[in-house]
Amino acid sequence: MRWRGRRQSRNIEDRRSLRGGGMKIGGIGALLVIVIGLFLGVDVSPLLDDLGTSGPSPRSGTDALSAEEKAAGEFVAVTLADTEDIWSDIFRRQVGKPYRPATLVLFSGATRSPCGGANMATGPFYCPLDRKVYLDTAFFSTLARRMGAKGDFAAAYVVAHEIGHHVQDELGILSKATAIRKRLPEAESNAVSVRVELQADCYAGIWARHAQEKFASLEAGDVEEAMNAARRIGDDTLQRNAGRRPMPDTFTHGTSAQRMRWFARGFESGDLAECDTFGARQL
Repeated sequence: MRWRGRRQSRNIEDRRSLRGGGMKIGGIGALLVIVIGLFLGVDVSPLLDDLGTSGPSPRSGTDALSAEEKAAGEFVAVTLADTEDIWSDIFRRQVGKPYRPATLVLFSGATRSPCGGANMATGPFYCPLDRKVYLDTAFFSTLARRMGAKGDFAAAYVVAHEIGHHVQDELGILSKATAIRKRLPEAESNAVSVRVELQADCYAGIWARHAQEKFASLEAGDVEEAMNAARRIGDDTLQRNAGRRPMPDTFTHGTSAQRMRWFARGFESGDLAECDTFGARQL
């Protein structure tokens, strides 16, 4: 992905110098469970019950950012800027109203949000209460080293997915889906969640297509990096990797095949109308 030397978004709230406490979790198995949360953007702490946890491990608030952390922050700022430019264009042409950009909060270890605590177990997520995305940049190395989703475009895909939730919020989709989920039994609520997440994947695909058209930012293999990340974070794949039998009623984000299919659909079409997961008979 060609990103260096490009415009960086000003809608970044960097809390990484305020290093909060994180959870101490023992064992490689526990780390892999946390990785699930990093990709899914959900709280996987119930899966940690049998692995053991301890209390917070405070870190100094005076720590300077490392070169790797600075580079990660710059990368996120450029990726966020790209989403702002692209979604502003799409809203003007396809929606007929202005796009209001989200703020992206960078943190290290743990931080707070109106939607609850953000830490290694919750992973990246979008909070509609303050219209902010919460992201610990340390997850980029975990993406590559622990899950095999290597490449900067794999990381950009995850950022674009979370911004996809903000797009849903701007379109009024997210609030409606949340209201519906609250009235449904768990299995049916999970099914609605899958459609929400797959639509965010489709929106990430739209972003990728327009990023190439507008900035020529994609390099050879970038789309494959995003597809590989989508494949590795499907609910079925993650449950198998956690040593569990896939249970469709518990899926909240979709299977690997579904996530890849909807990202590809957005990338191939570049059209919001093609991302109607709620009207699709087959996901």
